[in-house]
Amino acid sequence: MIDNLVQKIKEHEGFRGDVYKDSLGFNTVGYGTKMPISKMEATTLLRTRLMKKIDELTLKEPSFNTMPDDIREVLCEMSYQMGVNGVLKFRKMWKALKEGNYERSADEMLDSRWAKQTPSRAKELSDVVRNFT
Repeated sequence: MIDNLVQKIKEHEGFRGDVYKDSLGFNTVGYGTKMPISKMEATTLLRTRLMKKIDELTLKEPSFNTMPDDIREVLCEMSYQMGVNGVLKFRKMWKALKEGNYERSADEMLDSRWAKQTPSRAKELSDVVRNFT
């Protein structure tokens, strides 16, 4: 029943990926979802997008699956923030990760525009990599 109902609502509401005003002037997104959304809805969206990032990282950088969980978590968080393609541009970081040189990997993370834009987050994530044993 739910799948049929979802399909009907999708057809009637239509999809908009950006925030728009509905016919009553409410900020709305997706398939007629009024804004703001709840923390639970935001968490569901976060989980869905993280799973997509993991799949994309696995596809575009097969060595991702062979890395320790702590390192994979850092790479996922970076991918969530700047996109998988953005993280793949950290070529020297990836090379050092593949070599198991976590110190150099962390240094490469901090030698970036990303680290200048979000210094606290970059420091915290690079510390995870630097201190990995």
